[in-house]
Amino acid sequence: MELESTSFRTPGQLLEALLKDRGWTQRVLALVLGIDETGVNRIVADKRPVDAELALSLEELFGVPAERFLGLQQEYDLARARITRRPDPDRNVRAKLFGDLPVGDMIRRGWIKGKDARDKAVPAELMRFFNANRIEDIEFLPFAAKKTEVNTPLTAAQFAWFYRVKQIASDMLVAKYSPAAIPTTISKLKALLSAPEEARKVPRILAESGIRFLIVEALPSSKIDGVCFWLNETSPVIAMSMRHDRIDNFWFVLRHEMEHLKERHGLSTAIMFDAELEGERAGVGNGVEDEERVANSAAAEFCVPTKMMDAFIVRKEPFFREADILAFAKMIHVHPGLIAGQLRHRTGRYDRFVNHLAKVRSIVTPNAITDGWGDIAPLGT
Repeated sequence: MELESTSFRTPGQLLEALLKDRGWTQRVLALVLGIDETGVNRIVADKRPVDAELALSLEELFGVPAERFLGLQQEYDLARARITRRPDPDRNVRAKLFGDLPVGDMIRRGWIKGKDARDKAVPAELMRFFNANRIEDIEFLPFAAKKTEVNTPLTAAQFAWFYRVKQIASDMLVAKYSPAAIPTTISKLKALLSAPEEARKVPRILAESGIRFLIVEALPSSKIDGVCFWLNETSPVIAMSMRHDRIDNFWFVLRHEMEHLKERHGLSTAIMFDAELEGERAGVGNGVEDEERVANSAAAEFCVPTKMMDAFIVRKEPFFREADILAFAKMIHVHPGLIAGQLRHRTGRYDRFVNHLAKVRSIVTPNAITDGWGDIAPLGT
């Protein structure tokens, strides 16, 4: 009997053919293998799987590679599983949520309750967090993430951060919003640029202008800088992550979001979600959408008037002395860190002028609605 060219679907079929070819009964095989006859009968009937040890024993007896027995067993097991398996339509949903969402970080931040990501309470907590009736109703909405790459979708971590911001902002109480007051508000902010301590006034000034301003620490690897969106036509929200604790980054990002608000960006279209405004992605560049270009230009002008910055660079490059930076900052009534920030961006030398980059997060957060760095913003019931 030619067994090599014969097609078998199961290891039991192959073994039965080998026994027939040799003229053995199942009892003989049982004696040779040192097992009971019932065990051999189960193997032939494919009710007992062929494991690696048995495959090697059969290889010794019949000269058939153990890999052939194991391959047939694997194919048979998979075929049976396909027949008996019940598809789980929610598996892809769970993969998206538990594979992409930083559930562990959300638990640690107090956004959802649970011991860890495997806690049985987590699905219900995610539904509560995202205000969904079913787990499959939780969607990563197509907000427009504004980066140098146009139309980049939000990551799961960015989506969760935004949802937390929206939860907190919805509970905030601020004065009545008036678009006509925004120029005055920006002027008040401009007057604060001379010293890091002045940044503590920002939350009050924005609240008095009807702007819901809050600070939410970014989730790991989310690279969020800020967001501007509208709860409704009279309820604008500006949130910052302050992931870069530097005076130049704080004022650039804040003024960037203020420009979105001033121009009513996102009121009827996309959320103005800003990620990676730091470093090479800061300022005006090719590939930046019009609304982002407008906001970047306004932010740079706010920190240091562009024409004055241009003139300073022309006069002083390639050497920028400490005395020159200090004198220029004093002349235009801003902190030297704002000059340093512009120079770092313009020259691409982010290793320079570090001594001027004052920290402001500890100044701003005590006066702002803050979620992160050990604090959990309370939510209304």
